[in-house]
Amino acid sequence: MTRREVHVPDRFVATGGGLAGVRVLLGVSGGIAAYKGAELVRRLRDAGAEVRVVLTENAARFVTALTFQALSGHPVRTSLWDESAEAAMGHIELARWADEIVIAPASADLLARLAHGHADDLLTTLCLATAAPVSVAPAMNQQMWAHAATQANVALLRTRGVTVLGPASGGQACGEFGAGRLLEADEIVTLLQARRVPRVLDGARVLVSAGPTYEDIDPVRFIGNRSSGRMGFAIAEAAARAGAEVVLVAGPVALPTPAGVERVDVRSARQMHDAVLARARMTDVFIAAAAVGDFRPRDIARHKLKKASRDSGLELSLVQNPDILAEVAALDPRPFVVGFAAETEDVEAHARAKLERKRLDLIAANEVGAGLGFESADNALLLLWPEGREVLERTGKTELARALVTRIAKLRAAKRAALA
Repeated sequence: MTRREVHVPDRFVATGGGLAGVRVLLGVSGGIAAYKGAELVRRLRDAGAEVRVVLTENAARFVTALTFQALSGHPVRTSLWDESAEAAMGHIELARWADEIVIAPASADLLARLAHGHADDLLTTLCLATAAPVSVAPAMNQQMWAHAATQANVALLRTRGVTVLGPASGGQACGEFGAGRLLEADEIVTLLQARRVPRVLDGARVLVSAGPTYEDIDPVRFIGNRSSGRMGFAIAEAAARAGAEVVLVAGPVALPTPAGVERVDVRSARQMHDAVLARARMTDVFIAAAAVGDFRPRDIARHKLKKASRDSGLELSLVQNPDILAEVAALDPRPFVVGFAAETEDVEAHARAKLERKRLDLIAANEVGAGLGFESADNALLLLWPEGREVLERTGKTELARALVTRIAKLRAAKRAALA
């Protein structure tokens, strides 16, 4: 077969971060976490959504309608008894307008009223009058969340198709600690985006490696590299959004775990090797985005190495680390194997040679150096596979990860069809 070249412009992924053009009706109920609704409006708009806000009477005691109006760009509704709006059946109009209804924070009282079909204010009436999907993000005292009545109400809402986002655990405004915290705005947006991403890897088991590895010289020093782990974490998140069951083996990075992803933390190349190989045979797709150190010191000093004199040097004896990617590609049966190639010159030639030498299904190559690849919020990728190539122009790593996952899904489907 001849190689096909596909050029993808930087607008490959729709602008707006996955909610472009989606009309979100944000309901805010009473509670101290109501102030976080303002940040959620900003994040939803950053993701491309059009946002309108409905406040309950108690929510308006915590944050004013003017705040939400300024952030959303639309008038805020607070009551069923707004004569100017209800002259045109405004609550029905809002219910029909929304593509998504999100209630954040959702108080224990609001959850109870929703569960029992109350329509005693504008927000609960909208939820009964809409055909749009409804999501609730609970926020309350940990004991209130744990109460049997609240748990029963949440269970009932789930049976009716309401999506429950969170809650998170941690310190609370009341001084207690436990489950009941409102999810952060970015987490809520991520979960909403996940529902709208095509599930091109639905049901697939995906294993991703990410970040650097550190090889200890002594208890203080190590050999490492400049990988931030952002690309691998973005890939894990994109695969999870695409419907996959994702395990992320992460080197030493300070990044939050993507929603819905199982994380395994490691430090050295050998630890990453053991973690990956222990799971590879139970995996459908392996994406080796980690920048694994090729060498490690032959011996690790038990104590900090001291300088013998001002002019003395230090010689290290290095040995090769295991080749994780090659070992996974050599398994029989093996997963669909995706490698990465970070190069400073002759990017395509070196990447094509690595693709063929290690018998990979796909390789993602990029140039690294000052301002490129490592420690950067954006990147560009050249995707190579035995029958083709695809150029992903420089853009954010989140957008690149989505494009990469889409290509992986297509190639995997084609490979499975050919073997059928």
